[in-house]
Order: sequence, then structure tokens, then C-alpha cells
Amino acid sequence: MTDSVIKRRALRVQQHPTIPLYLFTLAAEEVDQVADVARISRDEAGKLIGYQRPEKKQHVKQILEYLDSDEVLFPNGLILALPSSVRFRASPGPASSDGLATSGTLEVPLPQSRDEPRPAWIVDGQQRSLALSRTGRNRLPVTVAGFVTEDLATQRDQFLRVNTVSPLPSNLVSELLPEVWTPLPAKLSARKLPSALVDVMNQDNESPFRGMIKRASTRPEKRGSAVVADNSLSTAIEESLNSSAGILFLHRNLSNNTTDTGSIRRLLIIYWTAVRDTFPYAWGLPPTKSRLMHGVGIRSMGRLMDRVMANVDIHSDDAVDSACKELALIKSECHWTRGRWSELNVTWSELQNTPRHISTLSNFLIRVYVRARANAS
Repeated sequence: MTDSVIKRRALRVQQHPTIPLYLFTLAAEEVDQVADVARISRDEAGKLIGYQRPEKKQHVKQILEYLDSDEVLFPNGLILALPSSVRFRASPGPASSDGLATSGTLEVPLPQSRDEPRPAWIVDGQQRSLALSRTGRNRLPVTVAGFVTEDLATQRDQFLRVNTVSPLPSNLVSELLPEVWTPLPAKLSARKLPSALVDVMNQDNESPFRGMIKRASTRPEKRGSAVVADNSLSTAIEESLNSSAGILFLHRNLSNNTTDTGSIRRLLIIYWTAVRDTFPYAWGLPPTKSRLMHGVGIRSMGRLMDRVMANVDIHSDDAVDSACKELALIKSECHWTRGRWSELNVTWSELQNTPRHISTLSNFLIRVYVRARANAS
């Protein structure tokens, strides 16, 4: 690269008191020089990196075909997170500002070689940016909204907010939520703690789920052993946390808005360890071979947890054994890998992750458990 900086006429928009926002244009070929995509993944220590979903090749192909057509109108802009090294010089004179925006010149530094990192990150428009980097119209003007921050949490927050019209994959949203600390909409906020607990279950050495939960950041070579969908477990935890009848709800203090996450972690590990030990033949298999690992099994056993763990002292040394004794009451009625759920009139493989099957199976398990416990007393 010959030039060390790109200079563009720009508007500085007065929105946030500490985060500058600039509106400007780049040529198609310059987008790839200025901005990179922060792909979601995890480092060796399990820390979440990035936030973007994988490339959608068909989507990129469709955009590229349009960009290379005869007449192009491309108002769809990009949103970039700019580095603090950008410089803005306001135009002289009173006409440069109208109280809403200030006109001037924006300077964006460029890397000196392809080996150096690009200064900006793409927050919204990664599929468009990939198509722009490949189009023959390399001087096509592209509108850009760039806000200045190098804080990854702020970038993730904006990424989640701008992707609400065309919904992001739910597992990507779920994994990003624990990393966002700014106020969120109510629906997203309710999913934040359950997702963080799923992270714990996937990484804690004591968890029976360690390495078994499939997340958006799961590496391809690890996907064979990641047999549990994160959304299934996250939803099961969320139901128990938010329902007054849920066992996890008891560990929330609504008066001061605090949650005993330590006790919740212990309860989840105890219960699901007992589930693993009660059904070892069905644990860890792909959901096509075990409905216990399937969404319908995780959700239904999650609802049973509220009944079972009400009868287990999670602080006792034999808590796992106690939970196993409770689950033994339903063991003979379960057909996770073969056979037929006679009372439900379905074979094991016919159970699906649908609201009807989840409700039917969970009601059956709870009914069997309550009846067996009453008969045993």
C-alpha cells in the first residue's frame, strides 16, 4: 500500500457524549483495506473472541452478481468500529455545523502491508463487504457509518442491536449475550444469565456437559463431540429461572435483583451428573442416536429438574447420590435410545424438538415421578 491514510469528507454526528460517529464514503476496493471481520471463536483458554457469524457464500454471490450488473444502486451501507487513531478536522466557518452534525475531513490510517492488521472492524455488513472486495466495480462509492471504539463489548452490543430485523442465528445471539454489559432489551436481558450458565456447563471441569455443548464458536474439529444444542439447555435453564415454580427461581432475590449463581452452578452440575449416571448408555451420543441428548430430552429433563431437585440438599456430600435415587423412580419408563414410549404411543426416534412433544414428554416424566414418589412414601 502506497498511501498511509485515507482522507474523506465526512459528517460528525452528535449522538453519544463520548463515542464519535462519522458518516462518510469508501470506494469498494478500500473497504477491504480498512476493515476486517471479527469471526466468533474461542481461544485456548476458552475466552470468547469476535462476534460475526460465518460467511454465507450464496448470499455473497447474489450481492456480487448485482454489483457486477449493468446499473447499480447500492444504498445499503456498512457499519464500522473505527480505531481511536482516526482524526477528524472540522471545516472552518459557521456553516460547517447545524447542531446535529459537523462537516469536515476524516483521516483513517492504513496498515503499511497486508501482514499488518486492518484498523477497523465490520459491525454490520460483512456479507456486503465480502462482495465489495470481489466486484469489478472497485471504485463504487459505498456509504459508511463509523463509530470510534476499540472496546469489544461496545462492538458486540451494537452488533446485536443492528441485527434485529433479519434475526441472527439464535445460538450466536445466545453466546454473545454474556459478553455484553450495556442495558439490553427485556427479551435479550432474560437470556443473558442462562447463556452464561451454559458457558459454565461447557467449560467447568466438574460439569458432565464439559465440551459437549455446540456453540457458534465451536471449532469444526470439536463438533463431533459437541452433541447438545446450546439453545436447548439455555432455554431449559431460562424456564427454571423465570418461573416461580422453577427450582432455579428460588436462588434469585427479586428485592435487590441479585442471583446466587454459585448455588445455581452447583445445582445444575449435581442434577445433570445424576442424569448422566442414571442413563449412561444414552449420555454423550449424537441426538440422532439418543433422544436424551436431543432438544426434546434436554428440555423435558430440565422441567423434571424442578421437581427432583426440590427433594435434594445440594449442599450435602451425597447430593449426586440423592438425585440418582430420585431419578431411579422414572428410569424404567424411559426409552432414550430404543424401544417405545408406550403411554405416549411413539417410538424413541419419533420424539422431536417441538412444543407438543416437549410438553407431552415432560408432563409424562413429571407424572411418573410424582406418582412413584407418592407410592414410595
